Amino acid sequence: MSKVLEFEKPIIELEKKIAELRKFSEENDVDLSHEIYILVRKAKQMKKQIYENPSPWNRVRIARFYDRPTTLDYIEKFIEDFIELHGDRYYSDDRAIVGGIGRFEGTAVTIIGHQKGKDTKENLKRNFGMSNPEGYRKALRLMKQAEKFSRPIITFIDTPGAFCGIGAEERGQGEAIAVNLMEMSRLKTPIISIVIGEGGSGGALALGVGDKVAMLENSVYSVISPEGLASILWKDASQAEKGANVMKLTAKDLLSLGVIDEIIAEPKVGAHKDVDYTARNIKEYVSISLASLIKINKDELLLNRYEKFRSIGVWK
Repeated sequence: MSKVLEFEKPIIELEKKIAELRKFSEENDVDLSHEIYILVRKAKQMKKQIYENPSPWNRVRIARFYDRPTTLDYIEKFIEDFIELHGDRYYSDDRAIVGGIGRFEGTAVTIIGHQKGKDTKENLKRNFGMSNPEGYRKALRLMKQAEKFSRPIITFIDTPGAFCGIGAEERGQGEAIAVNLMEMSRLKTPIISIVIGEGGSGGALALGVGDKVAMLENSVYSVISPEGLASILWKDASQAEKGANVMKLTAKDLLSLGVIDEIIAEPKVGAHKDVDYTARNIKEYVSISLASLIKINKDELLLNRYEKFRSIGVWK
């Protein structure tokens, strides 16, 4: 697979053309400096337009990029002694959600997150990050365990949405998500939630009721996919780009609306370009958030969490 995003290809082609002209100019002693100058200036303008202020649709494409770092990538970067725990104790283990215990800067924590694959084989194993009910029930089991042993919880959100297969519905997909929302709202331990890629609808919210909620700069968070919205509004999924532009799904939009608390910086082209840099920024955010949350008594923690989510939206 190419490690170049679709919207980057025109820039790559232009830079290739510039390199060819320079080579031709040197080898044939032909002055093409003016032509090269024009193309270089055009390339700079294209980079500025694409990278400095990506459109909502381009951010969706970055968030979905197959090589974007996943939950396990970040766990490897800054969680020590991680032990993955499996199963919901009712049905089975769902590999679309990973979770376990480890140490963050010496503090015992529980880490839970959606897990996508980097290729087709792994995505089939992980169901493309779309969890079944047993995944959400596994997550809740680990969160309850964390509460029992006074471990803070860190969740990573990256899913197109909860899986909508017949089996998932038969096993209570909606109920599993609803129970997670209710139980997370009253867990007596700090919860830090970070959207690291796609935050798709209830499948994302089931891990997103946190005392602190942040998003990576190029992640997205919405109640429906742009394709889904386009299918409903215009009966045409191909108008997904138009849909993304009106959905207010970017980190900047959601910060302004009070849905999230902070935007975590990543490389302009996407976290896959520098995983270490992105991981350091996530680690810093978690460190600062955790230090403030563990000082708050449990009753105040629950009240603040309740008020945080009650205040989202416009009430008339």
